Order: sequence, then structure tokens, then C-alpha cells
Amino acid sequence: MPSTILEAIQMGLWDFEPREVEAEEFEACASMPGTADKLTVLAERVRQGLPLWHPDDRQDLDEESEF
Repeated sequence: MPSTILEAIQMGLWDFEPREVEAEEFEACASMPGTADKLTVLAERVRQGLPLWHPDDRQDLDEESEF
């Protein structure tokens, strides 16, 4: 059984659903959307089998002071 979407694709399992992960189990990202830093975080989440999006990820420029 694959643990990440990448493993599932390699195995040809096109109906793969990742395990449910609570927001408390991984960190939010303070990087601006579309930046190299944000893409690095998203790539690492895929490798670890985590959801791409955290509810507290930064979404725009105005959120800088919250981090």
C-alpha cells in the first residue's frame, strides 16, 4: 500500500486517497504563494504523504504580520 501520491502513481494506483492528517500534525507555511520557498514546502509535503494545504498557510501579502 503506498503512503504518498508519488508512490501510488508509480504503482499505477489512480484511485489512491491519502490518509487523513490533522492540521496539528504538520506545520503551516509562512512563505508567499508562488515563491520558490512555498514550492519547496509543497514538494516536501508530497514526499511525506501530507496534504498540500494547511489551513493556516499564508495566502497573501497582508498575512505577513501573523507569522
